[in-house]
Amino acid sequence: MSPSAWGRPALLDAAAQLNVPLTDSAADRLLGFLDLLQRWNATYNLTAVRDPAEMLTQHLVDCLAVIPPLRRSGALRILDVGSGGGLPGVVIAVAMPDAEVVCVDTVGKKAAFVRQVAVELKLAHLRGEHARVESLKVPPFDLVVSRAFASLADFVGLTRQHLKPGGVWMAMKGKRPDAEIAALPATVEMFHVEQLEVPGLSAERCLVWMRPRAA
Repeated sequence: MSPSAWGRPALLDAAAQLNVPLTDSAADRLLGFLDLLQRWNATYNLTAVRDPAEMLTQHLVDCLAVIPPLRRSGALRILDVGSGGGLPGVVIAVAMPDAEVVCVDTVGKKAAFVRQVAVELKLAHLRGEHARVESLKVPPFDLVVSRAFASLADFVGLTRQHLKPGGVWMAMKGKRPDAEIAALPATVEMFHVEQLEVPGLSAERCLVWMRPRAA
């Protein structure tokens, strides 16, 4: 059964709890993304989560939880590193139509999936790039985000060249990663750990905000 037939009430309820109002068009796009994720997953192994309802909570709603903090950051050019099946990049692109979102992954079929999503959902401001992030040739970004990509030290080390002056990193994590924070290089400042409440998800979630340390 298509997600649009059963998922809309759950999606709209979660979005309301997160204070992320969704237009009908945005809800349609997110449910369309979920449908594509389900269909392509059988062949492309985009996610270990197979149940559609769990996909909605663990992927769509989990990523929607970062939208209010992202909006407060003012970022309009965003790089999603190790994006996989477009998480959180596709969700950000749907919820923040004024932002330019680039998803990069080293696996070609995953980047191809994001490009297909951009075409089918008519997200002209979303791009999928097949590359190692350290080799990616693109203009710099206001914000670089990752979800289950690498340790914080590796994340910032591999992506430093992609930050604009004044840009920040935002890492999506489960429990507060104190050991990873302690291992950050001296050139990086962790300035905020933001706890998130994800509707329908009992697991801990947080955002780790970082920026280059002033010389």
